[in-house]
Amino acid sequence: MPAGMYGMVLGLAGLGGDWRLAHELWGLPDMIGEAVNVIAVCVWAIISVFFAAKWIFARDEAMEEAEHPVHCCFIGLAGVATMLVARAVLPYSHSMAVVLLALGMGFSILFATWRTGIMWRGGRDHEATTAILYLPTVAGSLVSALVLGSFGYTALAQLLFGAGMFTWAATESVLLQRLLTAPEMALPLRPTLGILLAPPAVACAAYLSLTSGPPDLFANGLLGYSLLQAALLIRVSPWIMKQPFAPSYWAATLGATALASASMRMVSRGGDSIGTQLAPYLFIFANVLVGAIAVGTIALLAQGKLLPSSHVPAAE
Repeated sequence: MPAGMYGMVLGLAGLGGDWRLAHELWGLPDMIGEAVNVIAVCVWAIISVFFAAKWIFARDEAMEEAEHPVHCCFIGLAGVATMLVARAVLPYSHSMAVVLLALGMGFSILFATWRTGIMWRGGRDHEATTAILYLPTVAGSLVSALVLGSFGYTALAQLLFGAGMFTWAATESVLLQRLLTAPEMALPLRPTLGILLAPPAVACAAYLSLTSGPPDLFANGLLGYSLLQAALLIRVSPWIMKQPFAPSYWAATLGATALASASMRMVSRGGDSIGTQLAPYLFIFANVLVGAIAVGTIALLAQGKLLPSSHVPAAE
C-alpha cells in the first residue's frame, strides 16, 4: 500500500466538504455530500490498515519508501488525510473528530520536521525535485490551518497558516527553477504537477475560514493565483496525460476541491468578487474531475492494476 494512495482520501473528503457548502448555499441534497464523506472515511480506514500493516510485516519495503527521494514525501499525506477525515466526522462526533485532528496534525508536524531536516542536508537530484516537496510542510500546515479553522481553534490555525504560506513561497521558487532549467520530467512524475494547484487554493480556503467580512484583497489574490495555476495545468494536461492513467492523477483533486471550496466560501461571505460568480462553475469542475478520476480508479481496481506489484522508483 503506497502512501500516495492517501491522495484518494484528499480528493473525496475535499469533494464531500464542497457538497456540504453547496447544501448550505444552494440547497443541494445534503445526502450526496454525506455519502461522499462516508466513502472518504472508509477509503481512509482501509488504506490506513494496510499502510500500518506494511510497517509491521514488510518493514524493509516501508523503509525503502521512506528513504526514496520522491515516494518519501507522500507519507505526509497520512496526516493530511486524517485531518480531513476529522472534518468529515465533526458533525457526528466532536470528541472523535478532535482525536483524529490531534493525531493527524501531530503526525504532519513530526513528519514534516523529520523529512525537511533530511532534505536540508542537500545532495538531492534535480530530476527528483517535483511538486511532492509541498506535501510534508506546505500541505500539512495549510490543511491544519483549514481544519483548525473549521473547529474554531483560530489562534493555533493562524500559526499553521503562516508556516504553510512562507514554506510554500520558498519551495515554489525551487520547483519552478527545476521545471524551467532541468531535463524534461519523467512520465510517471508528471501527474504530480497537479499538486501545484493545492497550496494557493487551500491557503485561500483556510484564510477565509480564519477571517470575517467580504473577501478582501489577499483572499482575492490567492484565488487569482489558484486560477492561474489551474489554467497552466489545463494547458500542459496533454503533456501530463502521456502518462497512462494511474492513482497519481489524484494529485490534482485536493487543489480542485479546495478551489471550489474557496469560491463558495466567498459566496457565503457576501460581496461581489469574481470568485462568487465563479463558484458554481468551479463546483461543477471539481465534481467532474474527481468523478472522472474515481471512475478510472475503479476500472484499475477491477483489472487488478490499482496497486503496484513491486516498488519501481518513480524517478526512473
